[in-house]
Amino acid sequence: MVEDEASGESARRRSRGPRLASRIFVTWVGLVAVGFLGALLGGFASGPPELVVYLATVLALVAVFMYNVDRLVTARLQDEQ
Repeated sequence: MVEDEASGESARRRSRGPRLASRIFVTWVGLVAVGFLGALLGGFASGPPELVVYLATVLALVAVFMYNVDRLVTARLQDEQ
């Protein structure tokens, strides 16, 4: 019984690795995409609209990052239950 629990725990640890790596990759791609989109839109704007685009880009970057952190935390909590 103890061996079954230990092997189940090690299997969960192994499955966590690829999920973490893929979530990091998805986060990185999302941040790069939002950053490039913000830079593109900021390049077309000048003056006060450029500041608004910059602030919106920063807000979107934080939203992408926090969404992916939330997904990781939720998955980890479900694994522990």
